[in-house]
Amino acid sequence: MPNPGAAGGRTAKHNINIQDGYLFQSLKEGQPMYLELVTGRHLLGRLKRFDRFAVVLESDGKEILVYKHAIATIAAAPPAS
Repeated sequence: MPNPGAAGGRTAKHNINIQDGYLFQSLKEGQPMYLELVTGRHLLGRLKRFDRFAVVLESDGKEILVYKHAIATIAAAPPAS
């Protein structure tokens, strides 16, 4: 019988993974962020929503759907001075 608390086992409590936690915090704060894509292209905007497969970034009044597999890094944009 598997131990539910063991590594790889299932627990009754739902855990938020690090990716979802980071994106949820960014969404809640509404701060600008940089996305660097695997192609090297950089996007700057505010996170509007996300799911398991994609994020929607608002940039220059337009919404951009970006698939997560195309994202290399995500970082908070520095505050405007």
